[in-house]
Amino acid sequence: MGAGAEVHEGENDGGVDVSGGVDVNRGLEVNRGVDREFLSLERELTLLLRRARASSGEMARQVHPDLEPAAYGLLVCLDDSGPQRATDLAAYIGVGKATMSRQLRALEELGLVAREPDPADGRAWLVHLTEVGGARFRTVRAGRRERYVRKLAGWDRAEVAELARLLRQLNESPES
Repeated sequence: MGAGAEVHEGENDGGVDVSGGVDVNRGLEVNRGVDREFLSLERELTLLLRRARASSGEMARQVHPDLEPAAYGLLVCLDDSGPQRATDLAAYIGVGKATMSRQLRALEELGLVAREPDPADGRAWLVHLTEVGGARFRTVRAGRRERYVRKLAGWDRAEVAELARLLRQLNESPES
């Protein structure tokens, strides 16, 4: 269907009957006051996130067989930003202090991170990647980046940069 084309209740661009205002081919609500663009965005993000979760689990196991998939994001943050306080990591990831403490304890037991006193505040601790943790993580991350390069080989670099910019804009948008 081209831009600006209309879909009326009971039909869609594929000529398939859409009972009750739902396009049975795509699950899109039709003429219900829901913007198609946002439904399309939801569908694509859902698929992307589902695939990302599966991929994160696979990558976490490559770093260490006992690494929880959710902890992979902590390794990303520590590799990108360097040593961090647990409270800052919790805020970045969007979890509570108890969850963060549990994840960091597990990462420490696996030898992937360590804690050291914060030189700016002797009462606080900074978490950092260990040498082994950093090496394992960077090897896995390089493999992931190579898969992105292969998958997007037909894209113009400007398109890749625009996708990254738009995703950053989405990630930096405050939750409502």
